[in-house]
Amino acid sequence: MKKHAVLITVLFALSVSLLSVSAVFWEFYKLNKEQYINHIFTKYSVITQIYRDHKQKNNSEIMLDANLAVYKMQIVKDEEEQSSVLDKGKVLKREGFKSVKQSLMLNEKGLYTKNTITKLRATMIQYKRSIYFYMQSQNAGIIIKDEELKPYSNLNILYAYSTTFMIISLSFILVLQKLRPLIRLRKKLQLFGNGNMEISFKTSSCDEIGLVSNELEATRRKINTLLEARTLFLRNLMHELKTPIAKGTIATQMLDSQKQRNRFSSIFTRLESLVTEFALIEEVTSLDDKSDFSEYRLVDIIDGAIDMAMVDSECVSVEVNCDVKVTANYRLYTTAIKNMIDNAMKYSLDRHIKILVKNGELCFENSGERLAHPLGYYIEPFTKENPSKNSFGLGLYLVDSILKAHDQVLAYEYEDGVNRFIFA
Repeated sequence: MKKHAVLITVLFALSVSLLSVSAVFWEFYKLNKEQYINHIFTKYSVITQIYRDHKQKNNSEIMLDANLAVYKMQIVKDEEEQSSVLDKGKVLKREGFKSVKQSLMLNEKGLYTKNTITKLRATMIQYKRSIYFYMQSQNAGIIIKDEELKPYSNLNILYAYSTTFMIISLSFILVLQKLRPLIRLRKKLQLFGNGNMEISFKTSSCDEIGLVSNELEATRRKINTLLEARTLFLRNLMHELKTPIAKGTIATQMLDSQKQRNRFSSIFTRLESLVTEFALIEEVTSLDDKSDFSEYRLVDIIDGAIDMAMVDSECVSVEVNCDVKVTANYRLYTTAIKNMIDNAMKYSLDRHIKILVKNGELCFENSGERLAHPLGYYIEPFTKENPSKNSFGLGLYLVDSILKAHDQVLAYEYEDGVNRFIFA
């Protein structure tokens, strides 16, 4: 979800905008339709006047038709059509009212005015794209068809709504189109982070995303240049160091004094070990990808580490099932286990180490005192517990670096006099 936060935000904004516009147009449509119906319903007053005059004067039906024709209206006389209009028509508006008729009357007291109230009700009905007025009195009713009025049409509002909807949708599509380079840029950054140092961020776009991509491309080139210079420096340095070490080792054997030979031999051996460890550190830190990782049985890697450590098999107890497998760089992972064995041999009270799998994690156990400092202190380069030990303090640092290359970490715990290092 978090990976697509920007996309989700844009889609949410689009949904809210479209829903808001739809709600506004829906309310406008209802209001506009109501106003239109109210407007055309006022025509009932003309019909009422004509119908009232017809009743009061008792005119012929022909005269009523003629008066209605002036306003483009006609009486519906077909009974089937009348029934259809009343049964199937849609009532748009209905209104009841009273009509007051005044007339002079004569009695024994003289002339007086008499008010006659006639109850009428007007109903406007829509049927088959036509407008009808149904006029009802107490004793009769009449259906009049208006040939001029037409039902309410929502085409104009529908056109306006569709246009607005399309404009908003196209605007957000353009925004999403502009965000597509961000998705490509994220994928390229992921590849770059996974070790593909040759991925190119260069783009011809001149917008903000294009400027960021081109800046990343420039940064990538600088990083590659620095890495190449660093690798070249370290490899040349180690190559140049090996030559004088080899010459010094040979020259040491020419010394007459055995004490001097042993002293210089120890110095050059330590220097050669230091160069070897530096070479491993350089290899781990410059590991670009995992193409050379393969699946191995863990017991085979442990056996190789024991051989590299050159310790007696009695000093190492291996309690690992033969079915346990690990995906790793064989040489580097073997070196990490070998360093753990060396570390245990140096600091264990009984010079014995147990290697086992506990809760799915590789553990190294040896008897001894608890570490004086947190583990983070010991995985720093050139750090060691006892300066007199024959070590450069790179063992655990190298182990930690190898494990990080394998997406693992080095952990430590102490329990009942047992130091336990864990490949977690």
